[in-house]
Amino acid sequence: MAHTLFDKLWQAHRVCGSEGGADLLAIDRLLLHERTGGVALKSLAENGYSVRDPSRVIAIMDHIVSFKSGRGRNDARSPGGAAFITETRQMANAAGIHLIDTDSHDQGIVHVTAPEKGIVLPGFSIVCPDSHTCSLGALGALAWGIGSSEAEHVMATGVLRATKPPQMRVRVEGALPEGCSAKDIALYMISTYGAGGGQRSAIEFCGTTVEQLSIEGRLTLCNMAVEFAAFSALIAPDEKTLDYVRERVDPNSDLDTAMAYWRTLNTDTDAAFDHEIIIDATQITPQISWGTSPEQSCAVNQRVPSDASSQALSYMGLEPSQAISGLAIEGAFIGSCTNGRLSDLKSAARILQGRRVAPGVRAVCVPGSQSVRREAEALGIDKIFVAAGFEWGEPGCAMCFYAGGETFPPRARVVSSTNRNFEGRQGPGVRTHITNPAVVAASAVAGSICAPSDLPARSKELA
Repeated sequence: MAHTLFDKLWQAHRVCGSEGGADLLAIDRLLLHERTGGVALKSLAENGYSVRDPSRVIAIMDHIVSFKSGRGRNDARSPGGAAFITETRQMANAAGIHLIDTDSHDQGIVHVTAPEKGIVLPGFSIVCPDSHTCSLGALGALAWGIGSSEAEHVMATGVLRATKPPQMRVRVEGALPEGCSAKDIALYMISTYGAGGGQRSAIEFCGTTVEQLSIEGRLTLCNMAVEFAAFSALIAPDEKTLDYVRERVDPNSDLDTAMAYWRTLNTDTDAAFDHEIIIDATQITPQISWGTSPEQSCAVNQRVPSDASSQALSYMGLEPSQAISGLAIEGAFIGSCTNGRLSDLKSAARILQGRRVAPGVRAVCVPGSQSVRREAEALGIDKIFVAAGFEWGEPGCAMCFYAGGETFPPRARVVSSTNRNFEGRQGPGVRTHITNPAVVAASAVAGSICAPSDLPARSKELA
């Protein structure tokens, strides 16, 4: 019988069946963050349980840590946030789990740090109380977001009850046009098929376009699957994947055996899926959201639909058929688990070099991890951002979501490389347009929404 990659991963981790058709799955890694991790650890202890296998649990400070340069060990970006940081630190140390603290060399956003540090590898099962855990399926892992009570169950037992979802294959074929990225594929897919188009399926991305994406691009694509209502997302490991993880495995491990196993992680040729979508990548142009859901997106050079939701239009301060390009902005943000990796910063820096952010625009860049920050600074990317007028921050989720405290002003129109544009996502009344980092950079320079190709040419020596 032919099997999909998801079938193989599910079966490899299935301990037994349980009532109602659900299965008990063995969990290889549980990731926690300070927004909910300390609470889960404290609840576990108060209920008289200990962590069954501390080596499988990693806590990372990322959600509400301050993104200001020179931040202190307990500095938070939200009022009262320091309590979450200190409690998570205390409970993680008491439980004996691995803690990547605010001042750690490895600190960063959980979904950026986990691939970088080899915490997630092909074939692993990995869960986290965060909906964007599906990002990690880009390495051929079984990864999905869970709730805090489920995290407690994993810590106490090492297993988790789950019902196997339907499966969907999304095949993306063709060469992406200049200026387009994995973010554009995701927004194009969601706007074309709707925010519910994933039908709570486990989505396998494949096709020539996906094969050509870098690992960082694949992480971005899988990250956005939850905005498509997917249960999870994954991409079969190929030689590009193996090259990426080879340098990140435990040097004491049997790498040859691991590599041989990872090469078996693929979908059989005649395996069946419940749903299938085929996307022609050659038809994609740089995308941007106009409304209050990722499905309310279009090409940068298009107009708001004539039949657009009145609620979305009211919140965003737009009119039916209004042009998106040319809308004046007050803010720009580059970062997050979606687009805070080195390749994202490079794409924005190429636009910013030799240019300045427009007057009246607050522009912020927050690298996704300390590793990304160090690499970017070694390449001088931080200097390009700062010279252009961007704030250069310390790693963390930062302005991806509002947690109280510092944000953009109410009704400010903001271009953002993040994953969600819901009402109030970046602060009360803030109007968020999500897009790729290059479009964010170009719009910050123009002072209005535009594609990089719309900017005036620089002098030859800077172009």
